[in-house]
Amino acid sequence: MTLARLLEWQWQGYPRYHGSRTNLLIHIVAVPLFLASNVALVFALLRGAPWVALAAAGGMLVSLALQGRGHRIETVPPEPFSGPGQAVARLFFEQWLTFPRFVLSGGWWRALVSSR
Repeated sequence: MTLARLLEWQWQGYPRYHGSRTNLLIHIVAVPLFLASNVALVFALLRGAPWVALAAAGGMLVSLALQGRGHRIETVPPEPFSGPGQAVARLFFEQWLTFPRFVLSGGWWRALVSSR
């Protein structure tokens, strides 16, 4: 799947897989945690700070674990990953592009107001 197709597919299905109030609230906290941790990881690696890098990687893992827990309570579960490369791509682009777009477009708020 091309990057453009992946992003289109994620965006089209996003409201369907994010309808639970609890999952939406988890995402609004967990995605910024992932982003901050991801940036911290890059800086820690560039500065040669292994303990900071380890903590940042831990923050990313906690964020993904929280989001995974949130997705388990959704009525419509996410599509399974087709392989490790697709898993990394889907997770990375959801964090950096699709979820921020969902929030900035008003989709997160609309989903929260109409959540089940």
